[in-house]
Amino acid sequence: MPKAKIQRQTHTIDAAGVPLGRLATKVALLLRGKERASFRFDVDAGDFVNVINATKVKFTGKKFTDKKYFWHSFYPGGAKQPTVEQLFEKSPEKVIWKAVWGMLPNNRTRKKIIKRLKTSK
Repeated sequence: MPKAKIQRQTHTIDAAGVPLGRLATKVALLLRGKERASFRFDVDAGDFVNVINATKVKFTGKKFTDKKYFWHSFYPGGAKQPTVEQLFEKSPEKVIWKAVWGMLPNNRTRKKIIKRLKTSK
């Protein structure tokens, strides 16, 4: 499918009261274009997705207080381990972004696909 034939749509998803994992799977499918009948793995024909009400997303179980993210800056003492609660207070959009990021394919198209995701409080 040539790039000229790709028709991207814009989807708006309300995150109010929706569990984070279910929201992330729906967003990831739309970003990749897997719901289309013309889906092919080698063609990036996904849509744009706007997520609204990111502050009202629902967390089930004890994930909000117990789940931790980890990254390291490769400097001595550069390990960071914030909980979802700490990251959510600073930036609720980042929590949704990280959940969707983990559901996208781990290849060179991942960065290009995630740019079509926009979140708002």
